[in-house]
Amino acid sequence: MSSWTAFRAIVAKDMKTYYLKPPNISWGLIFPFAWMLMFYLRSRTPLDIRALLPGVIAMSILFGTTSMLAVTITFERRSRSFERLLLAPLELGLLMLAKTGGAILFGMLNALAPIVVAAFVVDLSGVLWPAVIGSILLIAATSTFLGLFISVAVHEVFEAQTFSNFFRFPMLFLCGLFIPISALPVFLRPLSFAFPLTYGADILKAAVNGDGLLPLWLSFPVLLLFAVGLFLFSLRNIKRKWVL
Repeated sequence: MSSWTAFRAIVAKDMKTYYLKPPNISWGLIFPFAWMLMFYLRSRTPLDIRALLPGVIAMSILFGTTSMLAVTITFERRSRSFERLLLAPLELGLLMLAKTGGAILFGMLNALAPIVVAAFVVDLSGVLWPAVIGSILLIAATSTFLGLFISVAVHEVFEAQTFSNFFRFPMLFLCGLFIPISALPVFLRPLSFAFPLTYGADILKAAVNGDGLLPLWLSFPVLLLFAVGLFLFSLRNIKRKWVL
């Protein structure tokens, strides 16, 4: 069996077993729509849905990828099915890319829901779609590798969920998703730039509304470095903790 065949088989198995289940699909559709509707209705002066779109896209990807991957890998470790995968004649890095590939695809599919909803309500002309697609891919990869990092650090499913929230909820308030970084207290602003989602959300804001804080030529490489760094660090921990 070639490496590419094994890669496709693992991704297809995870998509069928975990990600393409009806509850997950419905959750991926309802979650972003509910958040967009909540922020739109609670505003004293109705906000343009287009202004909310970057934050909802980024948040949908973040919650979808980290929730699913951290739980699935932790569950497979408890059931010892993950150990059988480690015995496969497949290089460890490629194996983990296959295990995370399903979550990345799921995160990208989650991003489509708010875009489709917004397209029926507001005019999306002028959007830089190549930048949007690139940022969605990198946000999904970074969030997935964050979920991988979390799954390596814990042993139980409930621990994975708790540890995930330790990263996710600060990102909601500090990454400029709905509150501009310039509106944060001065002492919190440097912390915002320590989160990868800050750069992903900023790319989306620049691509959708033209109001990004950082230039695209800076945000894309930084987000890519976060993705590569999280994956390599998780791979190192897997070799140290799981592979004898």
